Amino acid sequence: MDRATGVYFQNMTGKQVAERLKENDILLIPVGSTENHGAGAPYGEDTFLVTRMAEAVALETGCTVAQPIWYGSHPAMHLGMPGTVVIPEDVFCAYLRAVIAGFWNTGFRKQILINGHGQEYVIPNAIHQFHKKYQVPAVLIMLNWPTVIPNYLKDKVEGGPFETPFRHADEAETSYSLALFPEMVRLEDAVDNDPKMSIPRGHIDMGGDVYQYPLPGHCVVGFGGLEVIAYPEGVIGKPTLASADKAKPGLEALFDYMVELINIIKEKYPPGKLPPIESITQRPREEIEAVLKGPLKRGGRHIYTIAYPP
Repeated sequence: MDRATGVYFQNMTGKQVAERLKENDILLIPVGSTENHGAGAPYGEDTFLVTRMAEAVALETGCTVAQPIWYGSHPAMHLGMPGTVVIPEDVFCAYLRAVIAGFWNTGFRKQILINGHGQEYVIPNAIHQFHKKYQVPAVLIMLNWPTVIPNYLKDKVEGGPFETPFRHADEAETSYSLALFPEMVRLEDAVDNDPKMSIPRGHIDMGGDVYQYPLPGHCVVGFGGLEVIAYPEGVIGKPTLASADKAKPGLEALFDYMVELINIIKEKYPPGKLPPIESITQRPREEIEAVLKGPLKRGGRHIYTIAYPP
């Protein structure tokens, strides 16, 4: 992250940020986790995936990247796995909400939270909580990268490139890691297992909601055991089958979409432009105009004059 020149907010000076906001006020926030990914992959795999994705897209589009969220929310099945740091949903939402508020107050009123972990059912809560609490003009998006490119993550049974279904720390995830940060993967140490399905395939989604089965994986309890008991290897599948080449077409498609999305935002809302006040809030107009100016301009105020704690 220290080598990604001109990308990371935390690496910039106040003058650099001020100049950057004039050209591009879109912020990418990688939201990862710290969790067990088996003997051959790093604990920060989810975080590294979305940070490398954000870096690549920021270099292409001129967006700014926030240093990532390292600790995330987890579905119940992850409880107890060594190395997995589980943040309760209420704490996680409050934390993200505060991050959004801090960057909004800085001038980044357009934010894309890039999710790299099984918490796609939690992050939207933080976004909507922010909007309900502050009711200020903003563009806030959660981008769950697996659902952007589902056909590039599926197994061959459903037309994808992989031998095994998309799960956790498996063939597919490890392939994307090899394509984005091979220096942190030790494929020679990877250990496979044989996932068991408690009910016939086609009902419960197996990971990332890429199959779009009727029951999203994180919306079901009772059809599988704790990972620490059922999959002590820290993987669900066969990471030894991974290769960077299997991931490259999917990454190209993902990057193309992310660039397209950012260009759409820039066209709809150029730097300094936001959804009109009257369309998103019934707060007094003078109150909203003041926080839009920001705390350092004459007549301006900081966002926490509307609500605190964030």
